[in-house]
Amino acid sequence: MTDAGSPDEDAVGALRDRLHGDLLNPGDEGYEAARTVFNAMIEKYPSYVVRPTGAADVMAAVDFAREHDLLLSVKGGGHNFAGTAVCDDGLTIDCSGMDSVRVDPEARTARVGPGATWADFDHEAQAFGLATTGGLVSHTGVAGLTLGGGQGYLARKHGLTIDNLRSVDLVTADGELVHASEAQSPDLFWALRGGGGNFGVVTSFEFDLHPIEPEVLAGPIFHPHGDAREALRFYRAFTADAPDDLACYALVVRVPPEEPFPEAYRGEPSIAFAVCYAGPIAAAEDALEPLREFGDPILDAIRPMPYATLQRSFDDGSPEGYRWYTKAHYLDDLPDGAIDTIVEFTDPFPGPLTQVALEPMGGAIARVDPTATAFPHREAAYSFGIWPGWEDPENDDDMIEWAREFHEAMAPYADGVYSNYLDRDEDDRIGAAYGVNYERLADIKAKWDPENLFRVNSNVEPTSGGEV
Repeated sequence: MTDAGSPDEDAVGALRDRLHGDLLNPGDEGYEAARTVFNAMIEKYPSYVVRPTGAADVMAAVDFAREHDLLLSVKGGGHNFAGTAVCDDGLTIDCSGMDSVRVDPEARTARVGPGATWADFDHEAQAFGLATTGGLVSHTGVAGLTLGGGQGYLARKHGLTIDNLRSVDLVTADGELVHASEAQSPDLFWALRGGGGNFGVVTSFEFDLHPIEPEVLAGPIFHPHGDAREALRFYRAFTADAPDDLACYALVVRVPPEEPFPEAYRGEPSIAFAVCYAGPIAAAEDALEPLREFGDPILDAIRPMPYATLQRSFDDGSPEGYRWYTKAHYLDDLPDGAIDTIVEFTDPFPGPLTQVALEPMGGAIARVDPTATAFPHREAAYSFGIWPGWEDPENDDDMIEWAREFHEAMAPYADGVYSNYLDRDEDDRIGAAYGVNYERLADIKAKWDPENLFRVNSNVEPTSGGEV
């Protein structure tokens, strides 16, 4: 093993010879794009970037990092808030070129590369009237969302993304390619369903797909922020007995500054309900009638639309080039005290792109035992996120302080956190993210990555032993 971070020219040349894809260094064409993620707060500069074209290149890159004691990070869609897709001084494997999606419409399955986004996925699957649970923003990466659990519009009906995962191919810390499923390496497959990037580099995902209506009844309704307290109390009652087909989100967001929104409300904070009914339009209209009759909305933009259109509808609200921070909780309920706290901390409402969201859980998510996969938060009623978004670096301290104070004020109502919503300063909350499954994850980590090569993530440290 050479000195950390300083492989000699012969070693670098040997790696380059093993690769079919590119090996980039600072200053090379493509390096800046490879080291950049969607959060502009992340400024990291790896010494090497490997852009693999397939599993063989990933194996070579992992071997190189292990043999030369290099810090190793893995980039898929590059969408996570914390910026763990890239690292300083070490080696980043940028899988963005491995973005294939191959759908088998008869078997209703899809094979997906680690660089694919949900836009890529939905483009292929929707050609056959199929889908699986896939987040809320189309430029989110399939790999990162899946490995953390995978919340989204279809989760109440079809379960989390991991509940629709059939198998993976994965390069382990020793540079070997293994297949993991319920039948092969079941311990590893268990850990990959919610345990994040702790266990290797997935080079292929296999998903179950589900038929979806040609159009779903979906979209947002915006209400004035002054009605937020009453609106959230209505939301609590409306979602308490919602059918599995219905996902209804409550968000504090700014009204878009454009038509068809009334000019008096443009750019102002609002309380919005964003819905997707993953069933027949007639049933959807009945289910959404109470929501659409509530209050005096600024604008009701719910309409029939293709599912892929819905998946793109919030893309403009989280563009690249902005600065982002995240704080999150799971909530077992939404008591009046929590509602009062949300209203208090969103008036005034900081940042042009800031979002505060209540995401519905329950339904099919809750019908899986908390220990059946590594994702433990099956009994939560809501996932609660605080996502300030701004452009000027001079506002960093104020925006982060607001999010932290808001988060702390919501703590009395909280139980756990979604690992995909952890930011880079939250190592102390990793145990809360993995909950009752942390000890088993640590044992499996010790079996498959005893030296913790894959540690640039929401890291599970290996225990001694690890035989499970």
